Amino acid sequence: MRILSIHADSMWYHATRKTRMAEPITAHEDRMDECVVLFSCVEKLDEKNPVHVIASATENVLRRLEKLKVKRVLIYSYSHLSSTLGAPNVALMILSGLEAQLQSEGIEVKRAPFGWYKEFEIRGKGHPLADLSMTICPYEGTECDFTCPYCHHPFKEADAEHACPSAGACSTQPARIGEK
Repeated sequence: MRILSIHADSMWYHATRKTRMAEPITAHEDRMDECVVLFSCVEKLDEKNPVHVIASATENVLRRLEKLKVKRVLIYSYSHLSSTLGAPNVALMILSGLEAQLQSEGIEVKRAPFGWYKEFEIRGKGHPLADLSMTICPYEGTECDFTCPYCHHPFKEADAEHACPSAGACSTQPARIGEK
């Protein structure tokens, strides 16, 4: 899971158009003042252990809120933080789970509707701790075998799809013209 956290004076959004995976909503517009906005993206690997992702995200967000002395959060689904998106039903479950967990800790939480195109305005505070990027690992402890060389995400070798199914038979040498 990827989260871009912004300490904001205010955040406003208006849901303009739904996608095929949009959740039903009654209010198309909302705002929150003096809050931390969590631009959040659930990734494919998060499907391995959504319960752990929710718990770890909650713990990380609570630590962040404590440092900022803030008790208000707006969760805003933002798929643009990753190119490896999780399934929409899992994403909604994780974001709703994060919402519920933060509420159970006494945090005032709003969540922008999932699966909707939205216009928004944010006014960030601009202090040294105002912006922070978080990557929430779906694995507990130190179970990861590798870190992706491109996105630096931890993963297990068993979760990797090999580009060449018979890795031993593949040649790393480029074929010459006329050869197969």
